[in-house]
Amino acid sequence: MRVYVPLTLPGLAEAYKTGELGTGPLLAYAVTPALREWYLSDDIEELEYAALSRAALASLRLLAADAAAPRRRVVVAVDVPDGAASADPDRGLDPAALGEVRVTGAVPLAKAASVHVDSADAEPDVTAAAEALPAADGGDDDAQFTVDGAEDHELLWYATQEIPNLVGFGG
Repeated sequence: MRVYVPLTLPGLAEAYKTGELGTGPLLAYAVTPALREWYLSDDIEELEYAALSRAALASLRLLAADAAAPRRRVVVAVDVPDGAASADPDRGLDPAALGEVRVTGAVPLAKAASVHVDSADAEPDVTAAAEALPAADGGDDDAQFTVDGAEDHELLWYATQEIPNLVGFGG
């Protein structure tokens, strides 16, 4: 099963150093039944893009909580065994939890399929979105517009071999 793990660049650097994304349970996003129902599509590529987008929003939340992290959203696409990821049945149709899964056990970085990171030109919009998140969560429409502005930037795709360069360990 493909899951999308939200991180920050310091989180990715830590995963690179330790060789794993975490020991679990790990928050990730995937194509869940609730996401399928919400998105109303049978196209797996569209559904996976929706799960990736949900993980990008979760990465934005991580950035809002870590003022020192570079203002770039990071999502790692990783393949885990089918039984390793599960959705919380009590939050199934909660809009805030669409596509959310918990991955049990350690998740080796070697299982990553790709890494998705904002480009440098997205940083001003991502910074503004991270700052506006609390107000957007409180129902402020202008703040929500600012948060949505980060979504106007597509995350760039990187091969896992490029992780050292992304986190400053490349030569």
